[in-house]
Amino acid sequence: MMIQSSQVNLRFATPDDAEALLALVRELAEYEKAPQEVKTLPKDYRNGLASGLFRALVLDSPTEGIVGMALFFPYFSTWGGKTMYLEDFIVRESQRGKGYGKILFEAFMDLAKSEGAVKLKWQVLDWNEPAKNFYRKYPTRFISGWENGVINFEEI
Repeated sequence: MMIQSSQVNLRFATPDDAEALLALVRELAEYEKAPQEVKTLPKDYRNGLASGLFRALVLDSPTEGIVGMALFFPYFSTWGGKTMYLEDFIVRESQRGKGYGKILFEAFMDLAKSEGAVKLKWQVLDWNEPAKNFYRKYPTRFISGWENGVINFEEI
């Protein structure tokens, strides 16, 4: 999958993109006021992409480098079947308002459908109204009543 325009190229991330992906994640963590929570290293992204643990679509600008990404992986929902989980969806703050989020998200949706996913799933912080408003442009249903459970092995 690749789309080219004069402004950005849409393509799959490669292990060589590890540093740029981590930079986007760090920018998102700053926005979410949790920069200390990012524990991953470039090697984690290189290894994950190389092994197929996850994939990412990126928007690559000839002048700005990678300006956005949709990092995802498939999983099986016992109630719904094949699901594509969107782990992170980020467009650099300086590049927002140019339609890049729409390009990325719709490419992700098209890819998921073409690979047989029956639904998409992701998380969004309850206070992140700009992100929620973006997702409301699509047939998104926010599910209340569920909480995230996490066990961090570093803390045991």
